[in-house]
Amino acid sequence: MADFWQTRDGFWHRGGWWRALLVTAGYLVIYLGVSQLVGLTLGHLIVDGGPFASATNVAVELLLPIGVGAVVILAFLAAIGWIKPVFGRQPITGRPWMWIAVAVVAYPIIFRFIGIDYGSFPAGVVVVALITGLFIGIAEELVTRGAGVALLRKAGYKELVVAVLSSTLFAMMHLVNAIGTGFDLTIAILLIYTFFFGICMYLVMRVTGSIVWAIVMHGLTDPTLFLSTGGIDKAVEGAAQNIWLTIASTGNYSVILFGIVALFLIRGRVLPAAEKVPTLPA
Repeated sequence: MADFWQTRDGFWHRGGWWRALLVTAGYLVIYLGVSQLVGLTLGHLIVDGGPFASATNVAVELLLPIGVGAVVILAFLAAIGWIKPVFGRQPITGRPWMWIAVAVVAYPIIFRFIGIDYGSFPAGVVVVALITGLFIGIAEELVTRGAGVALLRKAGYKELVVAVLSSTLFAMMHLVNAIGTGFDLTIAILLIYTFFFGICMYLVMRVTGSIVWAIVMHGLTDPTLFLSTGGIDKAVEGAAQNIWLTIASTGNYSVILFGIVALFLIRGRVLPAAEKVPTLPA
């Protein structure tokens, strides 16, 4: 059984796009299952007005399902012996131009923090939303940029392919937003944005050398976006509130435009361990 999980010839060590897809699908099944269970058991605690109508709403509708998801992906990585590799130094260095990804993601976060009307939310909502964001960053980054990127690299794909496939998986995760509403233009825009946001997160991880910074930046992006605009589909509506949110709203376009350019610049390949040429002693 240990061979299946952890050894060099084990199931997960072989890598491949379909194994990365399997991890993503497994995570989504658990996340959706927990969401349903939480709704059935704790739904009576939710008040009208949406997820941000009360701190309890945020905790029940968002924090609990994503929190369980974060614990599950951490347990999975521990079971296959990947905690240290995933959280360790990236096996390939970044390039100076990749720091633009950090700036493109960071400036909307800063301006949203300034522009959010904190007084418009009931007590505790902002704090619980920020905690939820942290767990979103942990769960989604470990699924796609953690397990996903590792599995794709183990299959020997070039880094451009790794970035594209892991970002595709990240975008696919957000198809759950179509449940109950159907696939429409809003969902299509969301998928485009999340794909290129995934490209930026890959670049953040690579240029900083650690997935931790991708987790932090992702974990700050979602709650500030939700609290300032209600989501990407309401970016224009939220931006009309003040100049800070107007500036922040340009981040959606910056992410997409920079992501497109980045696709032409990403280079490199991480050789699977079996292909690496051993260094001979001097």
